[in-house]
Amino acid sequence: MDRYSRHILLSEIGQIGQDKLSKAKVLVVGAGGLGCPVLQYLTSAGVGTIGIIDFDAVETSNLQRQVLFGLSSIGKNKATAAKERLTDLNNEISIIAYAEKLTYKNTLQLFEKYDIIVDGSDNFETRYLVNDGCIITNKPLIFGAIYKFEGQVSVFNYQNGPTYRCLFPKPPKKGSILNCSEIGVLGVLPGIIGSMQANEVLKIILGIGHVLSGKLLCYNALTLKNTTLKINKLEKNIWEVLNNKSEFKSRELLDNCDIEIPEVSIKNILFKKNIQFVDLRESDEKPKIEVLKIINIPLNSLESNLNKLDKTKEIVLFCQSGNRSRKAVSVLKKHHLENCYSIKEGALEINNYIKKHHKTVGK
Repeated sequence: MDRYSRHILLSEIGQIGQDKLSKAKVLVVGAGGLGCPVLQYLTSAGVGTIGIIDFDAVETSNLQRQVLFGLSSIGKNKATAAKERLTDLNNEISIIAYAEKLTYKNTLQLFEKYDIIVDGSDNFETRYLVNDGCIITNKPLIFGAIYKFEGQVSVFNYQNGPTYRCLFPKPPKKGSILNCSEIGVLGVLPGIIGSMQANEVLKIILGIGHVLSGKLLCYNALTLKNTTLKINKLEKNIWEVLNNKSEFKSRELLDNCDIEIPEVSIKNILFKKNIQFVDLRESDEKPKIEVLKIINIPLNSLESNLNKLDKTKEIVLFCQSGNRSRKAVSVLKKHHLENCYSIKEGALEINNYIKKHHKTVGK
């Protein structure tokens, strides 16, 4: 009674509403910038069962915006680290950590266990996977996205309402849109958008207010301007997903056959000889790395510049965060270039490490 007294005092919630929260089951996909505030507020509110799925590990660069983590969390799996912090916040609820990647192999089975799915992912592949999984399992999806100083929030697949594919029928071309690890993001923005997502979850569970279904709320942190756009339901796009449940099965096979991407750390590769470093970023991306001999080939022009690669050397590729370099390795392997690797670290970490050791580079 004491923990939830401020909820119970609200006539719109009361003890009945708090009991609804305690019986609810919510899965949060991603414990990053968006997932952290969502998890924090749902835990504080007393949502009875909270699932967290994330395969990534906490890095120093996350601490600028991922408020559940501290220095002691660095190197730990995000789902596991989040559970530790949230259990300290509220030990009266069930928190389940899935330290794994959401794939076509586990999505449907996992979604069936929960009432509501919250998307805190940062890439389009996962967003479409989450959306399609929600359509097939008939679960409401709380969507959030951030870009630099702007954010979006919506509720999809709620009471037969529009879905993410009604707004964006097809995913953009891979690598055409940069994520926050490549373009940057204002630290407080995911906190604002994530709090809005948590608010939508609570409204659905409690059955109060107007759920943001059929609408896309766009928020600008620099102007504090809110714009709400109407989303029309496109039955065709929904039925395409429902009629192609077998796609999940076929993609399971693709997941099993994915090319393994060989990765190296800058710490282990910096002082090796017979290396060709390839920067996959666009020419205007910073920081510039001055010390190493590097050739610049943006990812979108890699296949047309294969002649610039030295097949007698180990080809080591890097970008702003590591996403494009992993993609580049898979592209080169298709062209039978086997002696190539993706650097785990992003350009900023690479640059900082090189500056620290610049006197010994090349010796």
